[in-house]
Amino acid sequence: MAAAEELFYNNGITPVGVDLIAERADVTKRTLYNQFGSKDDLVAAYLAGRDRRWRSLVSSAVGACADPVEAVTAPFDALRSWSESNDRGCAFMNALAELPDPAHPAHRVAAEQKLWLLHLFEELAAAAGCQDPAVLATRLLVLHEGALATQPLPLDTLPESTALARGLVRAALATGRPPHRETTIGR
Repeated sequence: MAAAEELFYNNGITPVGVDLIAERADVTKRTLYNQFGSKDDLVAAYLAGRDRRWRSLVSSAVGACADPVEAVTAPFDALRSWSESNDRGCAFMNALAELPDPAHPAHRVAAEQKLWLLHLFEELAAAAGCQDPAVLATRLLVLHEGALATQPLPLDTLPESTALARGLVRAALATGRPPHRETTIGR
């Protein structure tokens, strides 16, 4: 699994073959297939492992917050820590880009990870007393994912994304509702 994770994260999923993973792990292809069944299932297992570690980190960051308002933006603090050892952006976004078929087992793992974070933001916003927590959660997810998407660039957008997130939370608390929602979707 360690060999697969290193290769998939650093080189992408599509260009990495089972032969290379088996060679790097010092096992036979047969052993790999006996363990995982297919490359698709191995990719899903790789992402599931990252997902468990990410959720644990986020849960610890949220749990360390004494104030429920502070907890709403704790995933941004977790992202700072996570990014120190994951410099190629988000493995889940990368997987979604490489594996667009929603039926692919790894696509499902990656999509579920993003939906988990969205629901977590909503739960935390509701617990903090923010108005319209679903709208706020969507905005926080967009900021979070934007920070991830720009990570490979020579920019450090996480501090600005975190500041914007905290501003959105304060606004949702101070005004009783999030700032006016404008969208061009569907126009």
